[in-house]
Amino acid sequence: MVTVANQPPDKKSAGFKKLGARHKARRRAVDLLFEAEARDIDPAELLSDRVSLSVRDDSVAPVNPYTRVLVEGVADDLDRVDGTIESYLQDWALSRLPAVDRAILRVAVWELFHANDVPPVVAVDEAVELAKELSTDDSPSFINGVLGQVVLVAPQVRAAAAATRAPRGDDK
Repeated sequence: MVTVANQPPDKKSAGFKKLGARHKARRRAVDLLFEAEARDIDPAELLSDRVSLSVRDDSVAPVNPYTRVLVEGVADDLDRVDGTIESYLQDWALSRLPAVDRAILRVAVWELFHANDVPPVVAVDEAVELAKELSTDDSPSFINGVLGQVVLVAPQVRAAAAATRAPRGDDK
């Protein structure tokens, strides 16, 4: 491959895409949420087990702090996250989606609602990339469509959450 001076090589033509630490953390969160659902156990409990295992066994990769944030966040807010997803599924039930798509959507919706340091376009793009890696050929466009609707309400959800967290002057 020939590169022009002062221009980096095209990553796609080089046959790879650089995956950052947050992407890997999201992927592991999806894996843990998928496994917890398949085993019918609490995702936070599974996360705790994996953290303990990584401390005891050097061959087990440590759990990224952002993976913890995602899994714990989804577990704590699962009913609202699932309700939001379901409200944007046209003529579908959440239970009919592939389990991996549910896990990807849960991570993305939680980020859209709670991760103030993650721009909405990044949360959606990461979810679409995970769907390309882990799910069916139709999943990336489906997930993009659902999240495209959730993005529209995310600012109101964030504002409402911030208002409930803000200290009130009469609490002194």
